[in-house]
Amino acid sequence: MQENRIKNYLLLHLIVFIWGFTAILGALITIDAIPLVFFRMGLAVLFISLYFIFKKKSFYIDKKGLIKFLFTGIIIALHWIFFFKAIKVSNVSVALVTMSTGAFFTSLIEPVFFKRRVKTLEIVLGLIVIAGLYIIFNFESQYKLGIIYALISSFLGALFAVLNGLFIKKYDADRISLYQLLFGTLFVTIYLLTTNSFSLGFFNLPKMDWVYLFILSSICTAYAFIASVQIMKYLSPYTVMLTINLEPVYAIILALFIFGGKEKMNPEFYLGAGIVLGVVLLNGIIKNKASLKQKLQQGIKLKK
Repeated sequence: MQENRIKNYLLLHLIVFIWGFTAILGALITIDAIPLVFFRMGLAVLFISLYFIFKKKSFYIDKKGLIKFLFTGIIIALHWIFFFKAIKVSNVSVALVTMSTGAFFTSLIEPVFFKRRVKTLEIVLGLIVIAGLYIIFNFESQYKLGIIYALISSFLGALFAVLNGLFIKKYDADRISLYQLLFGTLFVTIYLLTTNSFSLGFFNLPKMDWVYLFILSSICTAYAFIASVQIMKYLSPYTVMLTINLEPVYAIILALFIFGGKEKMNPEFYLGAGIVLGVVLLNGIIKNKASLKQKLQQGIKLKK
C-alpha cells in the first residue's frame, strides 16, 4: 500500500509538471480562452474515445453518474476558461501562483463532502498561501484582473478535485474523465452557438496552434486528466491540491526560458512565490512525519 502511495505521489509530480507546461501552451496558442477550451476538451474527448475503442472498454455509465459528470464537466470547463483568461490578461507566472490558493479552498470544501472536521493545520497553511498572494497583489497591481480570474479558476478547481475524490470510489478514472470532458465540451459548444461564434474562420487556425492544441489535448489533458483522477484512489484531495502548488515553480522556470523578459517580475513576486513553495515543502515534511508516527504506532499495536 505504501509503495502504491509513493508511486502515485511521484506520478502526481509528473502530472503537475505537465500541467505547468499547459500554461506555457495556453500562452503560445493565439486564440481566446473560450475557443481554446472548446478545442482542448473536444480533442481530448476524441483521444479518450479512441482509447476506449482500442481497449474495447464499455462506454456505459448509470444515470446518476451522468448527472454527476454533467455538473462537474461544466465546473471543469469554467475552471479552464478562467485559467486561460488569467494567462491572456496577465502572464503565466501571475496566473499560476494565484492558482496556488486551491489548497486553501480545498481545506474549506473537503470537510463538507468527506464529513470530517476542518484541520487547523490545513487552514493555517492555506492562510500562509494567501499571505504570499497578498504580497504579489500589492506589488503587481497591473495584473489585478488576471489575479481575480485565477482565483475563480482556483476555487472551481478545488471543488472539482474534491468531487472527483468522491466519484473515484464508485467509477473508474477513464469513464469519469471521458464524460466530464464530453459534458464540458457540450457546455462550451452551447455557449458558442448561442453567441453565434461558430464560422469557417473559427476553425481556420494557424498551423502552430493546431500543433500546440494536439499536445495540449492529448498529453496535457487526456493522459494527465485520467491519471490525476486515478491517483485520487491513493491520495487525498488536499494532498493533491497542495502538491499542485508546485505547478507555478515548474511553469515559471519554463516560462523564463521560453518568454524571457515578459515573465521577469519584481523581487516581491518571487518572495510571495517562495512563501507558496515553502508551504508545499512544509506540508510534505509534516505529513511524512505524521505518516511515519502512525505506522510506528500500528507496528507497536501489532506486536502487542
